[in-house]
Amino acid sequence: MSSAMKTVDHDEIRRWVEERGGKPACVKGTGRDGDLGILRIDFPGYGEDENLQHVGWEEWFDAFEDNGLAMLVQAESDDGKVSRFNKLIAREAEDEAKPKPRTGRQRSSAR
Repeated sequence: MSSAMKTVDHDEIRRWVEERGGKPACVKGTGRDGDLGILRIDFPGYGEDENLQHVGWEEWFDAFEDNGLAMLVQAESDDGKVSRFNKLIAREAEDEAKPKPRTGRQRSSAR
């Protein structure tokens, strides 16, 4: 099975999306008070979704950062074709599962 890679790098995300013909978007009606709401990547020609509204990269990445997101992307599908699989996830979701390095001096319970 092809694996997905987690990234927060704006240039990497933009390059991956644009190489596949995608555009930054949000779901209409999900934001309020200047917030874009639910972020998406739209791939025109692959299941048109009238609920998506295209936005600029700067605006999209501002919301991406404000919400502490990361993106999972897959370069190729299992059959070797270019993949458009992507998923926005909480940045800390994977990081919290990793053991945190210990810092500072450890106290000994024996005295």
